[in-house]
Amino acid sequence: MRTVTATAAAVTAALAAGAASVAAGRFASDAALKAPPGRPLPTEPRLTVHGTAAGQVVLTRDLAALRPGTYGLSGNGSHAVVGPVLATAPHSADTVVRRLERVTHGTLNPGDAVWFTPNLHIGDPSSALGLEYTDVDVPGELGPLPAWFVPGARRTWVIAVHGLGTTREHALNLIGFLHRRRFPVLALAYRGDQGAPRPPDGLNHLGESEWRDVDAAMHYAVRYGAERVVLLGWSTGATMALRAAAHSGLRDLVSGLVLDSPVLDWQATLRALAAARHTPGPLLPLAVRAAQGRTGLDAARTDETTDPTRLRVPTLIFHGPDDTVAPWATTRRLAAHRPDLITLHTVPQAPHAAMWNADPAPYEEALRRFLTPLM
Repeated sequence: MRTVTATAAAVTAALAAGAASVAAGRFASDAALKAPPGRPLPTEPRLTVHGTAAGQVVLTRDLAALRPGTYGLSGNGSHAVVGPVLATAPHSADTVVRRLERVTHGTLNPGDAVWFTPNLHIGDPSSALGLEYTDVDVPGELGPLPAWFVPGARRTWVIAVHGLGTTREHALNLIGFLHRRRFPVLALAYRGDQGAPRPPDGLNHLGESEWRDVDAAMHYAVRYGAERVVLLGWSTGATMALRAAAHSGLRDLVSGLVLDSPVLDWQATLRALAAARHTPGPLLPLAVRAAQGRTGLDAARTDETTDPTRLRVPTLIFHGPDDTVAPWATTRRLAAHRPDLITLHTVPQAPHAAMWNADPAPYEEALRRFLTPLM
């Protein structure tokens, strides 16, 4: 009897451990599959505001707070824009002082928890940039997709697609630049975004299904006068652009791709986000398996989309070695295989999807050179 009891207890313990592992895997995979638009990724540290003065903000000293460039600084109910580190400004050993360009919403008070974001602007093209625009609905397979349309004289449209942890407000960083070059711009909100249809399973598929919303935007652009399109995407938005360029029925109208911090290896990205949630290393493979089971994500289909032999149009990639979300090595390998089509603009010391923020002028010059022959 004791043997039977011991065996039953061991089986029960094993089942409990298995169930706990499955639950842990699901929780860890949520870091990517349930990343809410407009909220920081787990790789982005929370900082504390220690004080403000005329044109200055004092933040917790952290590698994030020391990044070069200009960023949005978001909190719960606040948004500001901060510029470079002011190294000569008085500060304590555990703080850093950055230029405070403007407070766009709410207030910054000592003790506030904040985080860096690539979004310099909040609002829409009119309120943020003073540009004429139209709110449009793009017919998608799950329902209408909200989008901003900023008109331009050219017949080549730019379709802009944000990525993980951001919203279509991310595109406002470049809409002014594109408008000055007379490109019509369609900035898309896709499934899972505020105002857009919810995915049937409520999960982010890291571009594997969302690319069909980019395809819908391409059809909308052609319906309203576009003769060619350039697909511009950040993070998983870059993944969506790659998939649309490979699989859309309108792929022959794609004249170029602009990819910022592309997620080319979803398993590596999922592991990075899960690890940032303090998931123990042995559980990271469970997070990958949980994601596959919950979404049907397929590594083989991902490899097919990022196969360098399938690339058919000029491609500009902005990426750098300090991206902790999307592996830099994967991007370098892709670029090395197709030097005939891919231009890789390396941006050091830039976090994921913030290559423009780290050094806007060279970024925009590289983009200008790339787009000029595609006009």
